[in-house]
Formats: sequence, structure tokens, C-alpha cells
Amino acid sequence: MNVWELLYLPGLDEGLARVEEELRRAVTSPEPLLTEVASHLVEAGGKRLRPALVLAAAAATGSSAVDGVVRGAVSVELVHMGSLYHDDVIDEASSRRGVDSVNARWGNLVAILAGDFLLAKASEIAASLGTEVVSVLANAIGRLCQGEITQLHYSFSTGRPESAYLDAIACKTASLLSASTRIGAIVAGASRDQVESLTTFGNAFGMAFQIWDDVRDLVCTEAELGKPAGHDMLEGTYTLPVIRALADPVAGPELSPLLGRPLDGPELDKARSIILSTDAIKESLAEGRRWADVAAQALDAMSVPSGPLSSGPLSSGPLPSGPLSSGPVPAGTSPSEPAYLGPASETSSNGARVAVGPAREALGGLAHRLLDDLVVRAG
Repeated sequence: MNVWELLYLPGLDEGLARVEEELRRAVTSPEPLLTEVASHLVEAGGKRLRPALVLAAAAATGSSAVDGVVRGAVSVELVHMGSLYHDDVIDEASSRRGVDSVNARWGNLVAILAGDFLLAKASEIAASLGTEVVSVLANAIGRLCQGEITQLHYSFSTGRPESAYLDAIACKTASLLSASTRIGAIVAGASRDQVESLTTFGNAFGMAFQIWDDVRDLVCTEAELGKPAGHDMLEGTYTLPVIRALADPVAGPELSPLLGRPLDGPELDKARSIILSTDAIKESLAEGRRWADVAAQALDAMSVPSGPLSSGPLSSGPLPSGPLSSGPVPAGTSPSEPAYLGPASETSSNGARVAVGPAREALGGLAHRLLDDLVVRAG
């Protein structure tokens, strides 16, 4: 499922097409092998959820997909892809997005260096957008590393506390999703209260999204997932439904002896069956809904942007090669830094701002729409 398709936001496809063009440009290098390796996952496609959130967050403040917004979207996707290169080395993964993983095809050393290259390109683009964007992205990268360490610490541990699970997904998933919505607001020239509201939204959505993904790993089929159902258990990552099932007074004692070590096929099926027989899925979805409510409330609290609005599309035409903005430079940046800072009505090529209502409605209900699908599946 491409989550961004549930956004129902006019012009989002066009905006993402521009992001795709910029991604391909961003991963080029004078070294042909590095270009080939760095572009490997770009060409393989993907959900592009994080760029979609950057574009949608900007739209929620009244901005179209001007150049700064597109580059902000590219920077967060490069961080995401760089982290995937490194994750696949850690996990010894053989495939990613239906193609050979970089480490499987070129080896661990090349995969690590290519991942570093993607993170460096993300930082370079972020620097062109101003010091605050650099700070947001650097913080997210640090939290990604922290979350990975936390998860590794509890690998194959049936004693993983729920608080450790929540800390891990806050770092590994919610951090970059909240960075996406924050950067979208910053580069759109949003007010500070709008920036903070969208940051809160991104964090809460990220929590709900990861819980949705973890439940999906247990209730969906192998054909739908593209991997065995219960794959997280195979990897020794015990997610919220597993933690809740282990706490069940009846199912827990039956489930616990199966875990704590790698599982074979029949054992995995039995463990999954035990979990599905409890209220763990329903309880996990309820926790996801709690975060979805927080996300929706954050957007409800946002102020309405000033200035003329239009119902025009999110996309605003080809990305120019010149400076991102000739507007005023805020404290903390230098006049030489090309940063998009003003409202879209001042810099968009079509001179229009987009109506915020559809964007906020689409974002606000996104987590609930994801969870509703699993409620039906879980019965």
C-alpha cells in the first residue's frame, strides 16, 4: 500500500514527480560506480511517504510545492534511503523493494559508503535551506541511530518493556516523519505555532504509522506484505502486539517458550496464531488510535495562514536552477545562504497559495484511515 495515496491531495502526484526528478539529480557523482549504487533504491521506487508529508505539511500552511519545499522533501528521503542502506547491512538483508539489496549486490563496504554519501547529500541540500532545517535533519539522524541501538539491545528479548518499544519507534520512525512535517512547514514560511503544530502531528502520526505497520505484519498475508507474515518475530523484534500477547495470563505462558530465539516455519505460524487469539491486536490498534487522535488534534489547533488563498494545485511547475529565494533572511542564517523563507504567495511561479482546508483534512484523517483498514481485517 502506498500510504500517500490515502492523502487525497490535489497536485500531490505532480509534486512527487518533481521530487523524483530532484532525487535522481541529487544522487549523481563524478564516480560512476557511486552514482549507480546511490541511485539503486531511487530507481527501485518506494512509498515516498516522507516527501509526501513534506509537501502536504507545506500545503497545510497554504504553500504550493515551490522549490524549497521540493528540496526539503528530497533531503528527508535521502536520509531515509541512507538509513535503509545501513539497515540492510545490519540485518544482512538480501533484497529491498523487490530488487537485490546494495550490500548483497556490491558488498557491505560499498553499501555503508553509499549510505554515508546519501546522508551527506541530504545534509548539503538541507544547508541550502537554512540552519534550522540542518538542525532538524541532524537531530533526526541522531535519533535514528539511537532507535537502532535500542532495538538491537532488546533483540530476541521476551522481557522487552512496552516503554522501550515506544522509545524505539519514536526514534526509528516518528523522528523522521516529524522532521518531514516540520521541514515542510519551515520551508513554506509558516508561523512558529504552525511549525510546532505540524511537528506534533508528524510525531504522533509516526507513532500511529509504526503501530499500524507492526499490526499489519501479523494480520496481513505474505502476498500482501511481500515477506512472511510475522517477519518481525523472525528477526527477533518483538513489537507491541507481541508484548501485549506475552502479558496475557493465558496466552503468555504458551507464547514465551517459542520466542527468545530464531523460529522455524511451523513455530512462527504457531506463535502468530497464539497472538491472534488474544486481544493484543485490538489493544495495539487502540494505542494506534490514541496517537491518531493526537495527530488530528494538532492540526485542529493550527492557525489559518494570512494572505489570499486559492484552490490551485500543490505543484507549481518546474524546479528552477537559481537561488531558492530572494526574500529576507532571518536571524541565524547568512545572506549568502540560499533559503526559501517567504510565504508561497510571494515566490510560487503561479503566484498562488493553496487552500489549507483539503490539506489539513487529508493529513488529519490519514492515521485513522490506515488503522480502520486493519480493524476490519482483525474483526
